[in-house]
Amino acid sequence: MANDASTVFDLVILGGGSGGYAAALRGAQLGLDVALIEKNKLGGTCLHNGCIPTKALLHAGEVADQAREAEQFGVKASFEGIDIKAVHKYKDDVISGLYKGLQGLVASRKVTYIEGTGHLSSPTSVDVDGRRVEGRHVLLATGSVPKSLPGLEIDGNRIISSDHALTLDRVPESAIILGGGVIGVEFASAWKSFGTDVTVIEGLKHLVPVEDENSSKLLERAFRKRGIKFNLGTFFQSAEYTETGVKVTLADGKTFEAEVLLVAIGRGPVSAGLGYEEQGIAMDRGYVLVDEYMRTNVPTISAVGDLVPTLQLAHVGFAEGILVAERLAGLKTVPIDYDGVPRVTYCHPEVASVGITEAKAKEIYGADKVVALKYNLAGNGKSKILKTAGEIKLVQVKDGAVVGVHMVGDRMGEQVGEAQLIYNWEALPAEVAQLIHAHPTQNEALGEAHLALAGKPLHSHD
Repeated sequence: MANDASTVFDLVILGGGSGGYAAALRGAQLGLDVALIEKNKLGGTCLHNGCIPTKALLHAGEVADQAREAEQFGVKASFEGIDIKAVHKYKDDVISGLYKGLQGLVASRKVTYIEGTGHLSSPTSVDVDGRRVEGRHVLLATGSVPKSLPGLEIDGNRIISSDHALTLDRVPESAIILGGGVIGVEFASAWKSFGTDVTVIEGLKHLVPVEDENSSKLLERAFRKRGIKFNLGTFFQSAEYTETGVKVTLADGKTFEAEVLLVAIGRGPVSAGLGYEEQGIAMDRGYVLVDEYMRTNVPTISAVGDLVPTLQLAHVGFAEGILVAERLAGLKTVPIDYDGVPRVTYCHPEVASVGITEAKAKEIYGADKVVALKYNLAGNGKSKILKTAGEIKLVQVKDGAVVGVHMVGDRMGEQVGEAQLIYNWEALPAEVAQLIHAHPTQNEALGEAHLALAGKPLHSHD
C-alpha cells in the first residue's frame, strides 16, 4: 500500500515506540487507516532498551539479594554468584514474548506496518527509503537516545550508556554512575545486587532530585545501608582512561576510579536530520513543541513521547498517543494533567509518587495552607513481614484535597495506582479513610496514612 501513490492514510506515524504504537492501535480501533513507520524494532526504547529490560535486571538482582539474605527468614540457601549470560537470556525472553505479542496486536488491528528509516518530506508525507507515504495527518514519535556531556565520549567500552549496560557481557567489579536520577539509581541498585562496587555522582544536592526531598533522603539512607556510595552537589569535570579502567574528576578536584563509567544523565530527543525544521515545526533544543492536545504549530502534524518536552515515561507516551488518535477520530479529548501521572523508580527500595511535592505545594498555595503527614512503614504488618523500611508521605491543602502522595519502600510501585486515583479525583483524607483496605497488605499503609491525616489514626501515634 505504501508504494501506491494513490493511497492516502488517515494517519501516518513516524516511530513505533510507546507513543507511536499506542496511537496506531487506538486509531485503527476507531476506524482510521493507519501507517506505522519504524526503523528498528516495534516497541521502541521502553520494550527493548528501557523499562522492560532494566526491570528484568532489577528483578534478577532482587532474587540474588533474597538468596543472600534467606537465613533471616529461616530459609537455608546459598548464593553462588551471577551467571550474566543466563540473566540476559531471562531478560531477552521477557522482551521477546512481549515483542511477539505487540507485533500480533498491530497486525490484528490492520495497521500498515512499514520497516525503514523515515524522513518528514512535507506536512502530510514521510519518505521511507525512497518510498513516499502520504497521510491526512502525521504524528511524530521518534523518541530519544542517551545523552552525554560536552567532551565526554561514550565509546561503549569503558565509558558506556544505559544501552550498553543492558547488554554488558560481565558484571563489572566496580562502576561509577554519572547521574543520580531514575536511570542512574536503577542501575546502581541492580549492579550492587549483582556484586558491583558502585559510586553514583550527582551534581544536584540529592539523588532522584525531582522527587520530594523526603523521598530522596530516605533513598540515600537506604543506599548507604546497602553500601552504595554517592557524591552529591558537585558537577562532573572530566573522564580519562587508566591502565585498568576510568578516572572521573569533579569540578572540586575530587577523583574517583572504577572499571566502567555509566553515563546516565538522561535522554535527548531524536529529531536531527529528520526534516522537522524544514517543514517549519517549532522546536526547542531538539524537542518538538506542542500544545496541550499534542498539536505542533503545523496543523497537520502532531508529536508525542520523548520527542516532546513532557515526562519521559512510557505510560505518558501511551496516553499522548491515545489522545492524538482520539482527537483525530473526532472524540472529545481532555489534556493530560502531568502532575497526575504516577512516577516510579524501581530501585531497592522503590520510590513512587503522584501529584506535587511539599515544596511545590507551599509555592502554589502558601506554606500556611499546606499540611504534610508521614506514615512509617514500620507500623505496617506486611512491610514488617517483608523486612522493608520506608514511609508514605501525604501532602494536603489545609482542609482540602490530597495533592501529593510520596512513597519509599519495597513494592511501593504497586501502590501508586490507588495514589493516582486519590490525587486525580481530588479526594479528601476523610473520604479515603472511609475505604476499607485489606489486612495485612502494604496497600493498607496508604489507608492508614489517610486515617492519620483525617485525625483518626489506628496503627500510628497521634
